[in-house]
Amino acid sequence: MNAEQVIEKILSQAREEAEKINAEAKEKLAHQQEELAQKLEEYRNQTERLAGQAAEEKRLRLLAGARLELRKENLATKGRLLDEVFTSAGRKLTEMGDDEYRELMSKLITKAAQTGDEEIIVGRNENRINAELVKQVNNQLDSGNKGSLKLSENKGNFDIGFVLRRGKVKVNVTLPVLLAQAREKLEIELAKELFASS
Repeated sequence: MNAEQVIEKILSQAREEAEKINAEAKEKLAHQQEELAQKLEEYRNQTERLAGQAAEEKRLRLLAGARLELRKENLATKGRLLDEVFTSAGRKLTEMGDDEYRELMSKLITKAAQTGDEEIIVGRNENRINAELVKQVNNQLDSGNKGSLKLSENKGNFDIGFVLRRGKVKVNVTLPVLLAQAREKLEIELAKELFASS
């Protein structure tokens, strides 16, 4: 399974999670809309009993306030849904089996290596990207005369992934960056799916 397939698998799982969350959100939204309809009916009945211009102004303020509240709740719910989808995707990457994780990291290192003599900085608790993995990657890169990567003695201030460094140039392939790239690709698609009914 190559890196794109793994990322596509994660994205697919994120889409499934988004669909599930979207169904729950639609149910909650329908309930909220029912409550709003009841409140609006109560406000309408109340304003019908009131006379004159003051009653009309109060009715308009109440309706506008109720609509504004519903819009704010819906916006907050949509933001939480996106956060939950990408939190779930990050958790799946974190919980990935060692072999699958090493295979993914190997492919990502190979793809990210520009000159083949970069230093690989791993996270503070990273133990799956090790000297053996770097040796395997160097063997793969050697066919292109680029196999001189080395594992840094310094640890990065992150958990998952790595940073390739050559002098002052750094290529960041850590979990937050991977998720940000995936989020960028999916955000428009998820927005269409999740928010189509609003």
